[in-house]
Amino acid sequence: MIKISFIGAGSVEFTGTLLTDIFHYPELRGATVALHDIDPERLETAGMMARWTSEQLNGEARVEEHSDRRSALEGADYVINMVQIGMHEATLADFEIPKRYGLKQTIADTLGVGGIFRGLRTIPFVVELGREMRELCPDALLLNYTNPMSMLVWAFYRAYPELKVVGLCHSVQYTARQIASYIGVAPEELLYECAGINHIAWMTKLEVAGEDAYPRLFAAMEDSEVYAKDKVRFELMRHFGYFVTESSEHNAEYTPYFLKDEGLIERFDIPVDEYLRRSEENLREYERSRKKLLAGESFPLQPSIEYAAPIIHSIETNTPRVIYGNVRNTNLITNLPQDCCVEVPVLADGAGLRPCHAGELPPQLAGMCLPHVSVQELTVRAALEGKRDHVYHAAMLDRHAASVLSLDEIRALADDLIETHGGALPEGVR
Repeated sequence: MIKISFIGAGSVEFTGTLLTDIFHYPELRGATVALHDIDPERLETAGMMARWTSEQLNGEARVEEHSDRRSALEGADYVINMVQIGMHEATLADFEIPKRYGLKQTIADTLGVGGIFRGLRTIPFVVELGREMRELCPDALLLNYTNPMSMLVWAFYRAYPELKVVGLCHSVQYTARQIASYIGVAPEELLYECAGINHIAWMTKLEVAGEDAYPRLFAAMEDSEVYAKDKVRFELMRHFGYFVTESSEHNAEYTPYFLKDEGLIERFDIPVDEYLRRSEENLREYERSRKKLLAGESFPLQPSIEYAAPIIHSIETNTPRVIYGNVRNTNLITNLPQDCCVEVPVLADGAGLRPCHAGELPPQLAGMCLPHVSVQELTVRAALEGKRDHVYHAAMLDRHAASVLSLDEIRALADDLIETHGGALPEGVR
């Protein structure tokens, strides 16, 4: 049977979610589930969660706990990466230091100054993971869930073009469900096409019963109750003509329009420091989960809409499916740069993963993506080439930072973050 390696398995709730999805497929039962985490207690907790989930769903899994990552990777068919380098303490620094300069953030894990430094901390790990995969499981598919998605996937395929990787996010499928709720249809009634970059992918087509659903979405936006649920994304749709993936709190920090003064923050209900609150709640949730496992209590076992399990099932059973993945741009989106990381439909079946040609984005949508592609490239090159100057360049080109800070302030902020994160950053940067 297949071997699925979970790297960063101490993200216990998410490990349980993905295993619930996997064990719902009878064809995937009996898999070897190799768990790795550098925190012994979290690794033990993940093992308890995996065994309990397998027992409840008749998964018949062989669950292994590995403190050594190499042994977890050896012979793997699928590697699921969900690490968080630096954990809550590093996230806190990514928020608190920019705040001293007057730069407010909401999530700071994908783009912006916070995303840049999370990328710089994590790319060295991804490069090391790829080196080990090339030696120990060269035919495995890496399913990356860790943010910043585009930067990490780009760094991986640039460093190891011979290895297989796809970046997985739930923003496309969750956005589709949200749109369906806004226009009052069941999720399965909504047909859509989407393309762009991770968290800034655009619903280029929306249809219900063969008719364009965008007029219904624009009409729904005029309902104050609906508008209040997603103010930032509705404003972007109002001005750019299309609905974007990921949440309003994410997109508020991806643009220069919503966070630069208190009036805008209040008008658009921007939850400043939102990820700090989520991170603190994640720590509490872990403690609750561990206590429940130790007490022999149960957990909900509802399948999710994450893509990892359907991909594995499609490849193992030759069942065709279309998912959305983050992959190398090989002329898939023609007006975004070649080799950048794009989010497009991907066909999964027994032949593996085959990204689909999305063509040309409407020019205003490509224009919304392009500045972030430049920041992503500079961050990847800073990490892989050890060029500190590219860290400054990336931060200076960030749309939100540039709307609030001067060039000198951005450079000083970058220096402070480099000093704080120190040894976690690539050589040549620190």
